[in-house]
Amino acid sequence: MSTIELNVEGMSCGSCVKHVTEALNTVEGVTKVDVDLQAARVRVSGQSDSQALIASLADAGYPAQLAGPATGSSSIKKTGCGGSGGCGCN
Repeated sequence: MSTIELNVEGMSCGSCVKHVTEALNTVEGVTKVDVDLQAARVRVSGQSDSQALIASLADAGYPAQLAGPATGSSSIKKTGCGGSGGCGCN
């Protein structure tokens, strides 16, 4: 099982969470949907295609994109530069 995280635009209330969850559950292979309304982020577990998830959300009126890596010093150290500069991550 894999997990895909998406940044979702336009969520503002519990009803939005319900609509986003329902839209994602229609995609083949989805086994679990966790919505973080405050962070505007969704975590989808299962065996599904990220583009199918994004398309389903767009059809429901919620533009989405793949979430980038977490921010903070721990993610900088994992990039290989160690935050030493030159790449713009420090």
